[in-house]
Amino acid sequence: MKKLLLSILFVGVALLANAQKSEIAEAKKAWDLFTLVSGGKQPFDKTMASLNKGLGHTDLAIANEKSKVLPDAWSYRALFASAIALTDSVNAENSLAKQKIAEEAIEKAKSLDAKSSEKDNLATAQLNIRNAISGRAVRAYYKKDYAIALAMFNQLIALNPNDTSMYVNAAVTAKLAKDYPQAIEKYKKIISLNVPQVKDFYSEAITTNLEFVKDTTAALALLKEASAKYPDDAAFIGVETDIYIVRGDIVKSQEMLNKLIARDPKKPIYHHLMGDTYYKQALEIQAQKNKLDQKKIKELDALTAKMTKLIDEALPHYKKATELDTNYVPSLESLKQIYGFKNDAKNFDDVKKRLDAIPAKN
Repeated sequence: MKKLLLSILFVGVALLANAQKSEIAEAKKAWDLFTLVSGGKQPFDKTMASLNKGLGHTDLAIANEKSKVLPDAWSYRALFASAIALTDSVNAENSLAKQKIAEEAIEKAKSLDAKSSEKDNLATAQLNIRNAISGRAVRAYYKKDYAIALAMFNQLIALNPNDTSMYVNAAVTAKLAKDYPQAIEKYKKIISLNVPQVKDFYSEAITTNLEFVKDTTAALALLKEASAKYPDDAAFIGVETDIYIVRGDIVKSQEMLNKLIARDPKKPIYHHLMGDTYYKQALEIQAQKNKLDQKKIKELDALTAKMTKLIDEALPHYKKATELDTNYVPSLESLKQIYGFKNDAKNFDDVKKRLDAIPAKN
């Protein structure tokens, strides 16, 4: 009788173990069926039902002592849970909960999979997780939930630190979220990865520093980096001279431009920017005049004389630029303004004709 009871017990244990192993087999069948029909784009509710059913098989598989040590029990759990996380764009909480299950299953499978037999399944599960996070980020972005979108993009960066597109997404989103320091940090990271559009990202980082963070020191550091890589880029040179002008360091601005002119005296941009070092000071004085009580004749006359002197100093530099390039529009525009200020109708008309004769760029 005892032998009979013992035999029944062993049979029961074996059947239970086999039953749990069959749950893995059922999970595999369910996954094969899902991948077969998912290309046909099943309705959302049917897809979710199919995935939840497959995940249910893995619930039973990992509940048993015998089968919970099998790596495929966990790899298929990761597949189903990650697919639910990716598919469920309706219930964010469910998507996140299933992502967590998938992440835990991936780690468990890796610890058990000494032969790396499940590496393909785990790679698919990891891709599903990345795509699920990406989907949440895009949805948040278009809802203008920029802080949430930024957090999602940062998660994607953590998963793949060399994905330059995610740094770009994060930088743009950080700027929209008004997290300017993080936007600059991301722009600088993109620059360090040496992407093809690195010049544009230098410009973005510099502009963000100047316009939003108001950090001219950091902007100058980036400008020097950018100018070292792109020594002939007029935009970087112009911004640097503008910073010195705003700081009141005209000497520094002109010193830099004189070195550039000495190196290459035939570049119109250098002469134009030298003219700007005087003309922009004149425009600042004009702004002061506009704010001054118009009855203060003496003060107004003093400012006018100072402004006129600066304009006269700017004039030969703009003229030099147009001598080097007769169609150099920036200097022609400045000359037109100056001649208008001086009521010099002849030169004003001459410059205007030259500008009108230049074909408009599409």
